[in-house]
Amino acid sequence: MKEFKVNPEFTISDEQSLRALFHARHTLAEQKCMDSLDKHARDFISRSPFLCIGTQSSDGKADVSPRGDPVGFVKILDQHTLAIPDRPGNNRLDTLVNIMSNPNVALLFIIPGFDDTLRVNGRASVVNDPDILNLMSVNNRSPKVAIVVRVSSVFMHCAKAFRRSQLWNPDHLQDRGEMPSLVNIILDQTTGAPSDKEEMKKLDDALEDQYRKTLY
Repeated sequence: MKEFKVNPEFTISDEQSLRALFHARHTLAEQKCMDSLDKHARDFISRSPFLCIGTQSSDGKADVSPRGDPVGFVKILDQHTLAIPDRPGNNRLDTLVNIMSNPNVALLFIIPGFDDTLRVNGRASVVNDPDILNLMSVNNRSPKVAIVVRVSSVFMHCAKAFRRSQLWNPDHLQDRGEMPSLVNIILDQTTGAPSDKEEMKKLDDALEDQYRKTLY
């Protein structure tokens, strides 16, 4: 593909110019932002089995990572504090390392079937306090560490993005089989995927077996 370059003539580089393109913010959009977890935020979090966490490294590189578990996996320690278990993964540890150098985090909580979402911002730390980790045990396995977030802002986000995307609409589900498997893609991007279909199937089956054995 030919490299794309942004035309500097159409680059918006200051907030005043940006805001001039849009209507003024609705008063409620400003007022809805809270500095603690009220009953509605706590209820939303307790129902959510999935969130995305955004972090940033010390040199400004951004990262976003999914976190998922049974409903209620994020523990509300008090009206200003959340704890998120860190389950087994690929051991890149991008999120955890970023937090150690830059504690500012952003969370997006999602509930299947809900078009609105909950956004939480705060400052995080990585902890291995047994009293916290034991709250997060699944199948008698506790996480090695947890992400504890001191909340600075909380607000509900409107449903437009989910309505536009038709995310929960069964008629808009796509067939995963139309793309190569995860293992196939990663091998294509690295050492090269085998051309033999049986060999590829064995690798795919091995990943599924690993999922079953290492979720917790």
